[in-house]
Amino acid sequence: MVNREVLIIIPAFNEADRIGAVIEGIKNNCPMADILVIDDGSGDRTLEKSIQAGARVVSLPFNLGVGAALQTGYKFAVSHGYQYLIQLDGDGQHDPSFLPSFLRAIQTSGSDLVIGSRFLSGARYEGSRTRVTGIRFFGWLASVLTGQRLTDPTSGYRALKKPVLEFCIQDSYSFDYPDADFLFVLHRAGFRLEEIPVQMHPRSGGQSQHRGLGPLRYLFKITLSISVNLLRRRPVR
Repeated sequence: MVNREVLIIIPAFNEADRIGAVIEGIKNNCPMADILVIDDGSGDRTLEKSIQAGARVVSLPFNLGVGAALQTGYKFAVSHGYQYLIQLDGDGQHDPSFLPSFLRAIQTSGSDLVIGSRFLSGARYEGSRTRVTGIRFFGWLASVLTGQRLTDPTSGYRALKKPVLEFCIQDSYSFDYPDADFLFVLHRAGFRLEEIPVQMHPRSGGQSQHRGLGPLRYLFKITLSISVNLLRRRPVR
């Protein structure tokens, strides 16, 4: 039992060329936190590079997807007694200089989940028209479902408190993409959500999960998940 307060997790799939810089950025901006990489069945040297950079690593036997990787990190955090968890991607898109802002917000604002929004900072997000349109659509949908303004429900840059982690690791709860449907379920369970402004960088390499027919599959799965959750009983914390 390490019983440290803050854990930062990085779900990573074939990010050997970028993971070292991400870990170094975390150390420079949040030196008090422990770092865990969830190697999601990578076929490159992600595991080796993560260890060389000084992170602890949990390796999944094959590629299970971002939802399973995140839940693995959540289970690790709960079992080791962490009170706060921050997640960011291993591809370099999430700027680690915003980690102190996440810590301040999750520790002092009263919110249970803090989301980093690329649309609150005033910076122009350089994404495809299809991707930006999809993000804004799900932002509108999440805002309607939760009754509060949410601009970036697809952002993977987030901070969570221990009660949210404990809720998310229940056997009855699972997710492929922890996005608009995920936020809706947390809202229905009584958790408080908040967005803070962040900047995100263009992906420097590797492959995004939202490529080819990925965006269409994503749209279908999230819409179906939200529809199913609307029919379910309110979840119990």
